[in-house]
Amino acid sequence: MKAIILKAPGGIEQLQYTELPEPAVGESDVLVQVKAISLNPVDVKTRAGKGVYSRLKELSPIILGWDIAGVVTAVGSKVTTLRPGDAVFGMINFPGHGQAYAEYVVAPAHHLAHKPANISFEEAAAATLAMLTAWQAMAHHPQAGPGKRVLIHAAAGGVGHFAVQLAKHRSAYVIGTSSAANKDFVSSLGADEHIDYRAQPFEQVAGPVDFVLDTLGGDNIDRSLTIVRRGGAIISIPSGLSEAVVQKAKDKGVDGSFMLVQSNGPDMEAIAALLAAGTVKAHVSHVFAFNDMGAAHLQVETGRTVGKVVVRV
Repeated sequence: MKAIILKAPGGIEQLQYTELPEPAVGESDVLVQVKAISLNPVDVKTRAGKGVYSRLKELSPIILGWDIAGVVTAVGSKVTTLRPGDAVFGMINFPGHGQAYAEYVVAPAHHLAHKPANISFEEAAAATLAMLTAWQAMAHHPQAGPGKRVLIHAAAGGVGHFAVQLAKHRSAYVIGTSSAANKDFVSSLGADEHIDYRAQPFEQVAGPVDFVLDTLGGDNIDRSLTIVRRGGAIISIPSGLSEAVVQKAKDKGVDGSFMLVQSNGPDMEAIAALLAAGTVKAHVSHVFAFNDMGAAHLQVETGRTVGKVVVRV
């Protein structure tokens, strides 16, 4: 089968196209013929030796990628929920070795969900790691529920554009930050307010909020904390929270935490239901061919992608 391995941490020249044997299926696994792969910032960071590279560096070969959509071609002896021919999607083995950059991928059956018939493989692949992140950060947080004021940073991005839709589905009042160029897109997702982060400091205009989802890190966390109400929550995705910030949050009576998304089949099934109902939609702004994986990485690396980048296999 065709696959892409990471020869060493570095630039896109370290992504090497090769042929590998089709992987063996364990008793609780399924073999998926991959139709589409979604890329995330963690792909780019890991390729460069950051991200989750430290977890993978002793493996050989290293195959990047975690987000897939495709068709089941074989199932293990203990698998009862899926069968050959099923269209599926999911985030595989994150933060471990997903091995998604390949024509065929072995995945634990419990990491996958059935792909809704009303969406494409590209849209399904896009609604995996990014949508799971939004779901796991917000779905069970009362501070992001009905009537609450929710601030979503980078609301036009991969995680952000799903988070806006999920917060609106939960009947929250949603404030989204992005550049002015993406104002209409963020509003189309259902945001009640838009803040151009380049034009004015968001903390001066957002007002008090109950929940912040921060996908940017840096001083954004500290600045966001100044407007979170007592009893509210702030969740950081990319960089974690320093001890100083955690203490500041605690002193304010705010729940401050870092979250790393985890593969989870039941969560994927919940997401599938939202996609099937049209409640949440994946915005795919760029689709690349498998042979253009390097170009796809460079697009993600810009940090300016609206929605998601997908590679078609």
